[in-house]
Amino acid sequence: MKLGARIFKTGVAIVFSLFIAELLQLPSPVFAGIAAIFAIQPSIYRSYLTVIEQIQSNLIGAAIAVIFALVFGNHIIAVGFAAIVAISIMLKFKLEKTVSLALVTVIAIMEIQSDEFLTFALIRFCTILVGVISAFVVNLVFLPPKFETKLFNSIHYTQDEIIRWIRIASRNAADHQSSKQAISQLKGRLERIDQIYSFFKEERVYTKKATHSKGRKAVVYRELIEISYNSLEVLKRLHLHENELNDLPEHFRMMITERLDSLLTYHEQLHLKFIGKLKADHMEWHGPEAFIQRQEVMNIFVQQIALTQIEEEFSTYHLLHLLSSILKYEEQLEHVDKLITAYQNFHSKELTVQIEETPY
Repeated sequence: MKLGARIFKTGVAIVFSLFIAELLQLPSPVFAGIAAIFAIQPSIYRSYLTVIEQIQSNLIGAAIAVIFALVFGNHIIAVGFAAIVAISIMLKFKLEKTVSLALVTVIAIMEIQSDEFLTFALIRFCTILVGVISAFVVNLVFLPPKFETKLFNSIHYTQDEIIRWIRIASRNAADHQSSKQAISQLKGRLERIDQIYSFFKEERVYTKKATHSKGRKAVVYRELIEISYNSLEVLKRLHLHENELNDLPEHFRMMITERLDSLLTYHEQLHLKFIGKLKADHMEWHGPEAFIQRQEVMNIFVQQIALTQIEEEFSTYHLLHLLSSILKYEEQLEHVDKLITAYQNFHSKELTVQIEETPY
């Protein structure tokens, strides 16, 4: 089992909220701990938004609980109806993410049976509020997430895995079932990377220069993710049409394999170039020459179809899809190369990410 920063922060937030509640001598500090559990979020910005929403939901839950308790008493049926009303209002105000905390507030207040009901209700409300704020403080100062480092390394290692599978598949050496499982796993990784990217974009910067740099960097990362999806599409095509590819003449298969090897090397070098580990004049690819080679590939492919007269139209159709995915991958590589070059021309000193040990 892997213990991440969020797990540790949840534990610290619970301890901190209970400590503050006891320090303030609030009765039933357990409610502060429960509230802290709901308030922990994966990013500082989302934690801030959650605090605002949870304060609103806490107020709504407390108001409904007080009204129902004063009008209908503490009967369990009244608690149920109060919960229904609270959920309806929360959904109306689009606060569905904090419904759970609102219901905790409703139950915490309506279970009070005392002559000083309003005073105890206010104390319970404050106790839950202590938990929410404590979680935000912990999220702010304890192990603040470094989403850029995590984002780059997740992209790098996922792409490295895709590249290995493409090299195997292009040589028709991949086991069909293993390749299918790998594609599914890689798709799941890319979806998680999309989530990390959204966290990275949400991180706030506070100077005009940093905002401009962050915007350019976000574009590069978005394209790096997109190109990983493109490479995964190439792998899918190689997997789906392995029989058609295997039936091609040897020299044509070698041409496709060599082309892919060149593209994959180019992709690997782009990652190194982005973090400043590769000299620009040592890149595998060179713009105009690459375009000429691409035209030659297209011409050879068309000639090959005309010469071999592939019997099944089905095969020709799918081979066109394979070639299309390779060409799209190639064009995207050249586009990302230009973006990386432009970014480094203006912000090379602001990029501090490094390749770390694999996160998987």
